Amino acid sequence: MNTDILIIGAGPAGLAAAASAAESGLQIDIIDDNFMSGGQIWRGGAHTQTDTRALDLWNTLNDCDNVGFHFQSKVIHASQKNDTIKIIIETQGTPSKPTVAQVFTAKKIILCTGARELLLPFPGWTLAGVTGAGGLQALSKAGYPVAGKRVIIAGTGPLLLAVATSLIERGAEVTHILEQAKFGALSRFALGLLATPSKISQALKLGRSLKEVIYHADSYVMEAHTQVQTGLSNPASEQVASATVSILGEIQEIPCDLLACGYGLIPNIDLAAALNCELEDQGNYEKVIVNQWQASTQENIYCAGEGTGIGGVDLAIAEGCIAGYAASGQNPKAQKYFKERKKWQSFAKRLHQSFTLRPELKQLCDADTIVCRCEDVSYQELKKHTDWRDAKLHTRCGMGACQGRICGAANRFLFSWERDAGRLPLSLTKISSIKILP
Repeated sequence: MNTDILIIGAGPAGLAAAASAAESGLQIDIIDDNFMSGGQIWRGGAHTQTDTRALDLWNTLNDCDNVGFHFQSKVIHASQKNDTIKIIIETQGTPSKPTVAQVFTAKKIILCTGARELLLPFPGWTLAGVTGAGGLQALSKAGYPVAGKRVIIAGTGPLLLAVATSLIERGAEVTHILEQAKFGALSRFALGLLATPSKISQALKLGRSLKEVIYHADSYVMEAHTQVQTGLSNPASEQVASATVSILGEIQEIPCDLLACGYGLIPNIDLAAALNCELEDQGNYEKVIVNQWQASTQENIYCAGEGTGIGGVDLAIAEGCIAGYAASGQNPKAQKYFKERKKWQSFAKRLHQSFTLRPELKQLCDADTIVCRCEDVSYQELKKHTDWRDAKLHTRCGMGACQGRICGAANRFLFSWERDAGRLPLSLTKISSIKILP
């Protein structure tokens, strides 16, 4: 299929980019691996969101004859030759309709691939009932039962508050929110919200919904336990029952039915790396380098949203608008969003500085703590090696189903190892889909 502009990702950045680019009259196609638009931040569809921008963008795009959506479709291969970009997708089938692969050829593409949670290992993190914070939120939105269950939410960043509110709305009993950042950093971040009044109103709204929840700064999870804390013959099949935590330096044990730990977000940059876009180190993660028009270092490839650095929905929408207008040759319209982008980039910088991960989190693993869950590779095994490639060759770390997307980020934090991002095919795929690869 030929198209003028191909957008990868139908989250806030992708929808904003599509709406802006569509004004040009060019053919716009949007690919996303979910059932509907919204990405992670607007998961569940536009009609379920309190953020009115979600429904506004969806309605705008639905009214455009030159915009096509392709849901339940994942990118498995990407290449660029001269002025043509070729993307191969695999669309998930149904019992009555087989999974099929399809080739898209585009003049320009906009990468709006979003982010995923940073998950860090600790003893017991493989127990049933231990999830990422955003992961539990996504599960609950999809129907996973949390009503009546005691939940501890731990990690770092404002996402913890949003997750807690979402779970409470679905009947969960959120007993504790444990923020690893210290009070001083949180105070400075709160003071910086004066530059973004809309965030103050959001914070106040979250505060009202969480007034019954115990919130602790300078606190983190150290270990998760089953009902019986000894003889864990098969930890992955046993349910979490409590967590050992550090609260202001005091060690406590708190009972729970679910434990959700999220240590911030990291950009999904594998597709950008596969297309040879230049990346920049940001400490816990790498991001795509873009210019003022959201153009990457590769011609005709743009990037917007969390792929250019973690900054939240407001920055993602501003970047999406700029990328959409610029990619479709409407640069004067793109310039109108420069000031908005700058404001939210400043917010993102404060966010990054305030919620820097504390060094104690690197010391939580026991020798037998599993780090690579796909291949059951322990912390002790990894410590014997000097870099990602050495560990991968000798232990198969990062060679499982997730291809190092989980343990790669954890090892970057634990050992400062760089994962080899952008290897093709980008995800597990059927042999029949590989047959059409160039």
